[in-house]
Formats: sequence, structure tokens, C-alpha cells
Amino acid sequence: MWLRTATLALIPALVIQGSRVKKNTIRLPEAEGAREGITGQGQTLSLLILGDSAAAGVGVAHQNDALLGAVISALQHQYQVHWRLEAQSGDTTSQVIQKTKKLVNQKYDVVVTSVGVNDVTRLMSAQTWIKQQQHFYQLIQAKFQPELIIATGVPPMHLFPALPNPLSWLFGQYAKQMNLQLEKMIAQQEDMQWIEYDIRKYQSMNLEMAKDGFHPSKEIYQIWGKEVSDRILEWF
Repeated sequence: MWLRTATLALIPALVIQGSRVKKNTIRLPEAEGAREGITGQGQTLSLLILGDSAAAGVGVAHQNDALLGAVISALQHQYQVHWRLEAQSGDTTSQVIQKTKKLVNQKYDVVVTSVGVNDVTRLMSAQTWIKQQQHFYQLIQAKFQPELIIATGVPPMHLFPALPNPLSWLFGQYAKQMNLQLEKMIAQQEDMQWIEYDIRKYQSMNLEMAKDGFHPSKEIYQIWGKEVSDRILEWF
């Protein structure tokens, strides 16, 4: 309730700042490169990545330097990875769900997700958002029957360099509430894990975000990809 009240009180400032951010922020393209393939040697492992601009590799030039490439690189020496990426910049959870419904039913050992930022920018409540997440992951389980689902938490948007206060503060509060709900949900699922998008850790390592101040850089993608691959290796 307090967050809704704060949102209403900040509407004039949000409108002004939101317009400025949209006008002044650099628009980076999705990473180029193949989005489906087979890489590596060894036991077969199938991998599907679903999500928004971060999953699509916005912030780097090629998929080799994005999340997909980082995960494949870490797994290819132990597994023959059959991989696929389905992600688009700007997609909300609802849009990702609709696109996922259109995918062919197919068994994947691991599904990795990255959604939430575009729901935050639309000021979706955590209660509504977690209902969408429940539907999303039920859909994933029904269509792909994964052994493991790895969900990436919503980034702490109050730390995004591209966002000024109070816009950044408000987005950060929405992201925090969403992550609290997501963590609770995943704790109740045996086949799910979540990874926190920890910008403070990246900052402590002197790592910067992409030049738009909104997306991961190559170095951050590498760390994110290693966290995902470590979870996969531990699980299997």
C-alpha cells in the first residue's frame, strides 16, 4: 500500500524524468549471432534461455559475449550442449509468456529465465507480477519438462546509472518487492533455483555496466553466465 501511495505522489516527477531518460538513453541493439545450435563434446545437455533484453544480449555486440555464450563456453568441455535462445528486448513477462506458448513442446534439461525489468518500468505490483511468474513457470514445466529451472532475479534498478532519483529509487522498490516474492516462490519448488543480479558485487570488482547504463557489460555477462553454469554443473 505504501508503495502505491509513493507512486501516486511521485507521478509528476516520474513523467518528467521518464521522458528525459527515454530521450537521452542510448538505445543498444540485441547481440548478433546464432540463437540455436550444438556446441561441445560429451553427454548431451539441452538448454533453453527465455526472456528480455538481458537474455537477448543487449550491451554486447555478439552472443559469444552475452549470457548465452558465457554459459555455453563453461559447459562445452563436459557436455555437448544443444542450446536455444528465445528473447527480445522490451518484452514484459506477459509478452514472454505469449511467445513461449507458441514454441514447440520439447524436452529441455535446463531452462534459464530473465524477466522483470520491463514489468518494473510499467509499475506492476509484486502481487500481480508473482501471479504471472507462477503461470510462466507452470507453462515452462508443462511444455519443456526441465530437470532444472534457473530464474534470474530482477536487477536492483535503483543502482542503474541511467536512472535519476526519484525514478531510480521507485523502480528499485518495485524490483525489491518482486524479488522477495520470487525468492519465496522458488523456495517451494524442488526443481527451481534463482540467481541474484548483484550490481553492488560487480561495482566492488570495478566492473561497469554497458554504455547505456541499463544493461550488463561483457564482464558482467561472464560472471552471470558462470553463476548459471556452476548451478547446472552442481545439479547434474
